[in-house]
Amino acid sequence: MEQKRPEELRIVFMGTPEFAVPSLEALVEKGYNVVAVVTTPDKPAGRGLKVQESDIKRAAARLGIGTVLQPEKLRDEEFVGRMRELQPDLGIVIAFRMLPEVIWQMPALGTFNLHASLLPQYRGAAPINRAIMNGETETGITTFLLNREIDKGAIIGQRRVPIHEDDDAGTLYDRLMKLGPELVLDSVDRLARGEASPQEQTVCDESTLHPAPKIFKEDCLIDWNGKGRDIINHIRGLSPYPAAWTNMYKCGTEAGTAKIFRARFEEGGNGGDRCGSIVSDGRTCLGVRCSDGTIYIEQMQIAGKRRMDIHELLLGLRDVGSYSFE
Repeated sequence: MEQKRPEELRIVFMGTPEFAVPSLEALVEKGYNVVAVVTTPDKPAGRGLKVQESDIKRAAARLGIGTVLQPEKLRDEEFVGRMRELQPDLGIVIAFRMLPEVIWQMPALGTFNLHASLLPQYRGAAPINRAIMNGETETGITTFLLNREIDKGAIIGQRRVPIHEDDDAGTLYDRLMKLGPELVLDSVDRLARGEASPQEQTVCDESTLHPAPKIFKEDCLIDWNGKGRDIINHIRGLSPYPAAWTNMYKCGTEAGTAKIFRARFEEGGNGGDRCGSIVSDGRTCLGVRCSDGTIYIEQMQIAGKRRMDIHELLLGLRDVGSYSFE
């Protein structure tokens, strides 16, 4: 295509959640030509089943973007036709659905994705959660050109960030979300000027890579027989959503479930107690034995109750010593 200034490119932006909003805002505020936004259809949510718009749709309205497409099916002939009418030079995808080839190949410069990991590591739907769950100390974001394989396209650029010991999925999500616009704008500029040299993801041994598959409820269950540091990483990587959880028993009888949002680990044996047994003063602390020490819960939510700090929760939890977790 004829070389254009970055601001002249006809950009179609595709995304849904809050994570994509700062990048869309940055493009518009810096004067880039976002000709359309593609997002998910409105859907009923909540107790009243009130129709909810996506974060990106609300942002598009606020930013004055007039064309918002919400296809049910991305291969629908009407949607494909609307995309062709837009004559896009570049597609940008952030936290959206898997695109069919007819869509990602349409823009003259291709379509790139912003992914919340340092590819090729953590390909998949849950890179932020999985990195923390695996005890990583560093992660980042990557822009890459879409191709026929999921998260395997040529890399345009990356930014690295440390994962702090007190980070959870929520705090890391926020940091990566704020870092996204810088890399998105840089990637657009370099592609427009012909200065980008996308690098193929060459991996000698795929077995060395950590995947980041979608997280299901069973993935969130805590194994109290594990090592304390692994359990803490599990809790951090799933907080605040979808949240690590455990089964609760009272005197050997099922007593519901609980989600754990924040905890700390003290190493040093478990006093000979069974893993999952509870130690507590009944007022300020609640510890759960694991294989190599004790997990002290700081914030928890028992099913049917609200999320509470542990000292508040213990005010209403009688006979805490009769409970155990499995």
